[in-house]
Amino acid sequence: MTTPHHFSASLQVSVVLPAYNEDVYLYPAVEKTMQTLNSFTDSYEIIIAEDGSTDGTAERAQKLAQKFPCIKHIHRGQRLGRGTALNNSFEQSHGEVLVYMDLDLATELKYLKPLIEAISVEGYDFATGSRMMPESRAERSISRSFSSKTYNFLVRRMLDSKLSDHQCGFKAFKREPLLSLLHEVEAKHWFWDTEVMVRGHRQGLKIKEFAVEWHSGKDTKVNLAKDSWNMFWQILTLGWKLR
Repeated sequence: MTTPHHFSASLQVSVVLPAYNEDVYLYPAVEKTMQTLNSFTDSYEIIIAEDGSTDGTAERAQKLAQKFPCIKHIHRGQRLGRGTALNNSFEQSHGEVLVYMDLDLATELKYLKPLIEAISVEGYDFATGSRMMPESRAERSISRSFSSKTYNFLVRRMLDSKLSDHQCGFKAFKREPLLSLLHEVEAKHWFWDTEVMVRGHRQGLKIKEFAVEWHSGKDTKVNLAKDSWNMFWQILTLGWKLR
């Protein structure tokens, strides 16, 4: 049981790593994540949410799951989208604190313990890293920085959100509030983060946002033009549904 000033090492934590064609990055990401978790907890599982990969990621994930009892591999035969993979993994998880991180580990792992403690110690329902706060340090191209700032501005204005950064792939959730929300979440891909945080805010959940150091670890799978346009329409659609 946690106290207001102490992290319980026995608290079960589930960390989900969404993976689509991540063969080169999978092993080092899992290794670093395990090292970080081992430094402050002895009760965790790592779920590789592998979404129809075609480059050997599925085979590598299966080998990791066979080698380490704390690793679970959830395989999809065809790609159904990042949001779908996250929903499925969280529903199959066992943790009291549910975490997901982008597999490129773009957010420094020194923030993993504070992310989890925001839920387990501080009592927040959701917690998220932010690349957009004044104290944040984020390395990215000018075009992607502009696109992200514009997107987050639109979400705040059109969906009445208070967050500065909705899409940072570094989030933690209290189990019950998230699972009770997932049946309402319709986003199947990149918009999942935004919809979860906006719906959580609408339901009065306690959300913590804190500054992180972030660097683009590899080539992103986000198609700036196509995905930005799709996500703009999803902002409009979600706003219409919430009204």
